[in-house]
Amino acid sequence: MIDLKNVVKIYQTGGEELIALKNISLHIDKGEFTSIMGPSGSGKSTMMNILGLLDRFDEGTYLLNGQDVTHLTDKESAKVRNKEIGFVFQSFNLMPRMTILENVELPMVYAGVPRKERRERAIAALEQVGLKDRVNHRPNAISGGQKQRVAIARAIVNQPVVLMADEPTGNLDSKTTLEIMKIFQDLNDAGTTVVMVTHEPDVAQYTKRIVSFKDGEILGDEPVKNRKKL
Repeated sequence: MIDLKNVVKIYQTGGEELIALKNISLHIDKGEFTSIMGPSGSGKSTMMNILGLLDRFDEGTYLLNGQDVTHLTDKESAKVRNKEIGFVFQSFNLMPRMTILENVELPMVYAGVPRKERRERAIAALEQVGLKDRVNHRPNAISGGQKQRVAIARAIVNQPVVLMADEPTGNLDSKTTLEIMKIFQDLNDAGTTVVMVTHEPDVAQYTKRIVSFKDGEILGDEPVKNRKKL
């Protein structure tokens, strides 16, 4: 599903080079639920941006679902992102003037899906995350946990091959965190590959594998022992 080989990412800051990723190789199989952990500045966010085709790297290769995406143009990357990857962010990134249904439909608008099919698929995705009764609400009328559910519905509506979540529980209380992690576990049990950045060890225990970063390098890569199941 994901195959990185010898990836290097260098940032130019004030005339100096900052090596954010140092010769990283990482393989993630279809159906895995992987958390990426590490302190601030460890390279985990840079890694997520590269995996999600939101940032380019300077050396190495990247295969996503069997396709070499190393040298795609910006337009080609955007097309692959919309088709192959679903994103969930800490800050939800919902459009405040749109209804929940319209927010979930948005990726399908970009994909050119007909209006009737968009609505049917958006309602099905919202039902999957337990929000079918909120389709006509706007984001400011629902809770933070419900906003994240909407974001997950939007991320899965195009049936991506991989779901990428960047600190998805960072703005949520402990009870709501468990509800969101159960949704991720259910999606993973149904076959969705999930990659999640988190700084919370307790949250990582709900995944199946932890890849730890430090100073731009992979410090550890281990299956989760005594994994918590919701």
